[in-house]
Amino acid sequence: MPTLLLSSADLTRGFDRGPLFEHLHLEVHSGERIGLVGPNGCGKSTLLKTLSGGEPPDSGSVTRHAGARVAMLEQQPSFSVGTTLREEASSALDELLNAQAELEQVAIELASLVDDSQRPALEARYDRLHTLLAHNDAFHLEHRVEAVLQGLGFHPREMDRDVETFSGGQKNRLLLARLLLAAPDVMLLDEPTNHLDIATVSWLEGHLLNQPQGMVIVSHDRAFLDRVANRIVEIGPGGLESYPGNFTQYWRLRRERHELALKAYERQREEIIRQEEYIRRVNYGQLHKQAASRQKQLDKIERLGRPVLREGPRIAFGEAGHTGETVLEAVELGKKYATTLFRKLSFQVRRGSRIGVVGPNGCGKSTLLKILLGEEKPDAGVVRVGAHVKVGYYDQQLACLPTGCSLADAVRPPDQPTYPEQKVRDLLGSFGLLGAQVNQMVDDLSGGEKSRVALAGLAARGVNTLVLDEPTNHLDLWACDSLEEALKGFEGTVLVVSHDRWFLNRVTEMLIVFTAPGEVEVVHGNWDLYERLVATRAAASRGDTSRDTVTTPRSEVADPAAKRKRKFPFRKVEEIEADIDKYEEEKLDMEAALEDPETYRDGRRALEVQEKLADAQEMLARLYAHWEEAMELNPKK
Repeated sequence: MPTLLLSSADLTRGFDRGPLFEHLHLEVHSGERIGLVGPNGCGKSTLLKTLSGGEPPDSGSVTRHAGARVAMLEQQPSFSVGTTLREEASSALDELLNAQAELEQVAIELASLVDDSQRPALEARYDRLHTLLAHNDAFHLEHRVEAVLQGLGFHPREMDRDVETFSGGQKNRLLLARLLLAAPDVMLLDEPTNHLDIATVSWLEGHLLNQPQGMVIVSHDRAFLDRVANRIVEIGPGGLESYPGNFTQYWRLRRERHELALKAYERQREEIIRQEEYIRRVNYGQLHKQAASRQKQLDKIERLGRPVLREGPRIAFGEAGHTGETVLEAVELGKKYATTLFRKLSFQVRRGSRIGVVGPNGCGKSTLLKILLGEEKPDAGVVRVGAHVKVGYYDQQLACLPTGCSLADAVRPPDQPTYPEQKVRDLLGSFGLLGAQVNQMVDDLSGGEKSRVALAGLAARGVNTLVLDEPTNHLDLWACDSLEEALKGFEGTVLVVSHDRWFLNRVTEMLIVFTAPGEVEVVHGNWDLYERLVATRAAASRGDTSRDTVTTPRSEVADPAAKRKRKFPFRKVEEIEADIDKYEEEKLDMEAALEDPETYRDGRRALEVQEKLADAQEMLARLYAHWEEAMELNPKK
């Protein structure tokens, strides 16, 4: 039975411009992993600070139950001078480390005890400390510290390095490591995936899924929420609304709830109109008493407000001018700084394709974009740009956005000073920037608003090729959804660097994946397909997929009982080999189809081919394992 750990009642918090939230009620139980979602600026981070005790509410209360320890992920790194990575991480376990040292001291005292009258007290103290350490699995603390730090991307050789020599992003990862190691009963995680690459986020997902604590998680990473959260709570003008399950279920249920609420509103409205019409009709006749009675009943009805479904701006990039069949071509590209970023990298960007560039932080993704754009030179290889290509570039630092001017001036194309004012307003409106905001200064905007202005500027220029570097970084869930729909509907070409797996799944049809220093792989498909390919390869590598003769160890021939048990039903080796040939041929056909530009003219056909290729590869992995088993266990002729 889950234990109630933390609850809030009637929480209200506001600032000069009015309340951020009012009358909020929330309960957190053990084992609950609550994803807290809402638009930028709605008060998610402030709510976490209030729950943690870091900020007092204007009214209401927060209660910690059963002595629960509550801690929030810090956002501003602050470390002791001269400490190492290992020492700072281990500081989260000071209580257990002190108990460990005390246990050792008590053991020494027991071993050298002269006066037996002191033994009962020392043994009781020893038992108490031992129970505490055993309960917290504290006999392998050093291993636990190293496992968490390595999971968050730190290398073993960095363990004894001075904390002050790390970058800001690494220091933030250390803050996360300290919280995970402290393992409070309730963890309040504000954007825990910031500064993490996809591999590290995957490790964090697995770690959190194995923890018994209660959690409240604020995150823009929809794939992370989808894999970790088992309840989603949306914060809005009406308070908190809870949805069971993960992000996918929430995204579906919110629309279903809206449709039900809309039907209830319309039914009530129709009934009210019907009753009012009846009252008007008979009010001055013989049935005026009935009319008065119905009016009293009508006055008692609690009127439903028309429900509003929160949606993102209606983003659109407009028509894309025609280009040649090949938009960009990279031939044998190489680039090296202190280490090799990539070597002999070749690929084509075809008209209308949507390509994602993926890899760990610092692997060279942004450098590759700059080389493709001609802003940086490769050490080797060439980039060829197709005919009539007009590129719009969005960089994650928003250097593409002019400062010191109004939104209207920032969006208006530099080479079109007479660009119509109404067109500017309409365009900004489609990106969710309305009314007086048009004349606001760019410098006064939030990160999300600046992102939308920069994207609107690309739409105003009428580009046919969008090159986007982390475009979802500053956008809320609804704006991300709108951007994805806009890119899917854009008839031009899209090349995008992103760590957002949800975005990559919805938008891209081909990936350029930085897999290791200097190693890059081109994958025809989205992120889910790539993960399936990685899993298939891992499954295949666990068994010998070679079709050469398998030599059975002499001990297994001599002792049939030593043979491993069958995992697959009995089949003749020849039958399995026939199936392998069939699927190998199908795999080659699908790979050939993915090399054919015609495949990508029909999005449905391209997706079908990608799925068939993944299915063939998965089937081959199983068949090879089955073939290996048959070679080993089938009766010899």
